[in-house]
Amino acid sequence: MKRRTVIQGVGVLGGVAVTGGLLAACGGEDAPSGSSTTSAPPAGGATTGGGSAGGTELGATSEVPVGSARFFEGENVLVTQPTEGEFKAFSSVCTHQGCAVSKIDDDLMVCPCHGSEFSIEDGSVERGPAKKPLEAREVRVEGDTLFLA
Repeated sequence: MKRRTVIQGVGVLGGVAVTGGLLAACGGEDAPSGSSTTSAPPAGGATTGGGSAGGTELGATSEVPVGSARFFEGENVLVTQPTEGEFKAFSSVCTHQGCAVSKIDDDLMVCPCHGSEFSIEDGSVERGPAKKPLEAREVRVEGDTLFLA
């Protein structure tokens, strides 16, 4: 056999193996058997109530001004308080190009990269270039402490 033929044959077999692996990864069940999936949080991600359901402690409710928001950098989340006692949480990942929405301008959450502005009410786009709202996250209040569920 010629060396070129052997090299071409190995390349074809390698390509078939890689393609087969990629196709296997795309097919099959949505979740492995025995695993569970969770539904999306309620609109705005707001929850309140007692009980120790776990989650990551964010801080005191007093850290989130009424009618505004607070950026929790360590958790990549923005928590808003549109009206007194109502807390909502959103991912801080901008839906435009993935920058951190980290600036708060009164009742708007602002992406410093390209200027997209999002509502504290529901994370919707108030000003582009982003076209999609921020992803809602689940926040829970226990006493005067906020938890990311």
